[in-house]
Amino acid sequence: MTRMTPFSSPLMLGFDAMEKTIERIAKNGDGYPPYNIERIRSGDEKSIRLRITLAVAGFRESDLDVSTEENQLIIRGRQQDDEDREYLHRGIAARQFQRAFMLADGMRVLGAELKNGLLSIDLDRPEPERLVRKIDIAIRE
Repeated sequence: MTRMTPFSSPLMLGFDAMEKTIERIAKNGDGYPPYNIERIRSGDEKSIRLRITLAVAGFRESDLDVSTEENQLIIRGRQQDDEDREYLHRGIAARQFQRAFMLADGMRVLGAELKNGLLSIDLDRPEPERLVRKIDIAIRE
């Protein structure tokens, strides 16, 4: 017996990769670092603007990497242990992380800013142009 999914309809062509993406996102359970996603209101409603803010206290700009790979926004953080320090108690660990966000087609990363331990990444998606194309029908005899 085959498993029925929302993408198994014969009218949904080419969406098999999306189903795998949804399964991968569902398995990503690590909550570090915490983050917010907010909609940024702009004067023109021609585009959608979003801001992702991650709490990255203790990370310097050189410890962070923000990149896009295909349709993913990937934020990586890597702190180096300072071996010159002698801790009597260590409650703040030098921790690595990777946080990935799936981006819809047309989403663009506008920039990233680190301020007061918060990494903010701005994105937008301009309103796509409506494309209507006439397909000619060939007649074979």
